[in-house]
Amino acid sequence: MKKLFALALVCALLASMAASTALAEGKPFDGVTITFWGGQAEYNDGTKAVIAAAEEALGLHVEVEINPGGSEGDNILKTRIASNDLPDFLCYNSGSKLYDLNPSRCFLDIKDWDLVSRVDDAFLSSVTIDGAVYGLPQSSTQAGAIIYYKPDYEELGLEVPHTWADFVDNCAKLKEAGKTPVYFCGGETWTTQVLFLGDYYNIQAAYPTFAEEYTEGKAKYADIPAATRSWTKYEDLVDYLNEDKSAATVADGNFAIGVGDATHWFILTQQLPMIVAEAEDQSQIGVFGVPGDNPENHGLTVWEPMSFYVNKDSQNIDAVKAFLDFYYSEDMLNLYFETYGANGPSCIKGYELPESVCDAVRVDMQQYFDEGKTTPALEYVSPIKGTACEQLTVAVGLGQMSGAEAAAAYDEDCKKSAVQLGYNWD
Repeated sequence: MKKLFALALVCALLASMAASTALAEGKPFDGVTITFWGGQAEYNDGTKAVIAAAEEALGLHVEVEINPGGSEGDNILKTRIASNDLPDFLCYNSGSKLYDLNPSRCFLDIKDWDLVSRVDDAFLSSVTIDGAVYGLPQSSTQAGAIIYYKPDYEELGLEVPHTWADFVDNCAKLKEAGKTPVYFCGGETWTTQVLFLGDYYNIQAAYPTFAEEYTEGKAKYADIPAATRSWTKYEDLVDYLNEDKSAATVADGNFAIGVGDATHWFILTQQLPMIVAEAEDQSQIGVFGVPGDNPENHGLTVWEPMSFYVNKDSQNIDAVKAFLDFYYSEDMLNLYFETYGANGPSCIKGYELPESVCDAVRVDMQQYFDEGKTTPALEYVSPIKGTACEQLTVAVGLGQMSGAEAAAAYDEDCKKSAVQLGYNWD
């Protein structure tokens, strides 16, 4: 099977390379080097495969720098923007964190590019500011959810929980059976936010106007019970975490869930391809949304993908545009997703993910989309996001502060962000 799969990829690659070369009239960017900056998750095997095909078809060379991720990566990017030291194009968040960069001063407005018409409106809304469109989706959608090891559920006769109480009860049964119920990666702090951020579906369900009132400073995490609950849920899990919770890394989490050393992980589904790669069989890995209190309304909090942004001062904009046109051709989308996998449904209109994509996406996640039980993460419907979130989720996750204390601290953190963006928070 592996040989057939590899042969199929080679055939697709050769066909797309030939077609693209013909369209490009003989490698029009031969000798041109374009620079790209992105994280390890974005510079994955799928991206590498498309880059290799683009280099062959277009003649250009893509020079890659790796973003260390998290707050460190954010600070590096802001420093490079201030010093006018950006690559030709890069990957960065869509949504609220884009506002922090003041994109009009550094990124190209691409609203007139034909590519933009192929992207769905939900994604475009996350990269549009004051009528300017800045980004294109690097990958598929994803979710802040619980990735789990299905054989543990089968062994103990557990069912996917549709309430938080049922989830905690499952954790107790797993611990009693000698298993690690929940994996926590305190060694890479960004991961610890996913329980809090992924619980937004439940806040929105209980308090539909939260995003608007939160943006205006009228609703706070410490004051709205459903919002405070996103923080106190960490308290319920303190006794169910892995022993190396303070130091564990993303790579550790990928392995632990993939081989069943732990059962659950609150994590962005961008990790699915790496987790599936560790598993004996892709069908052993599943996904469900962070449960709330209503078993009839168990939903999924969705993240738009990281975005490609073009440096408006680049000397190679034509070459970058040619690369992106190539990247979003159907053959290259197939090559990307067949090589890397998908984190969720695609943002490209009319494009269907290949059958090689794992069941966790094509079945488990798709059902939430089919049933209309999804909502965008708060950062896509409000520009307000604090900068100390991951420090607080680590503290409450490790039992160093209460959920209520963390909620109040996060409100104060968000106030700083709101004031910087010109909102009148009291």
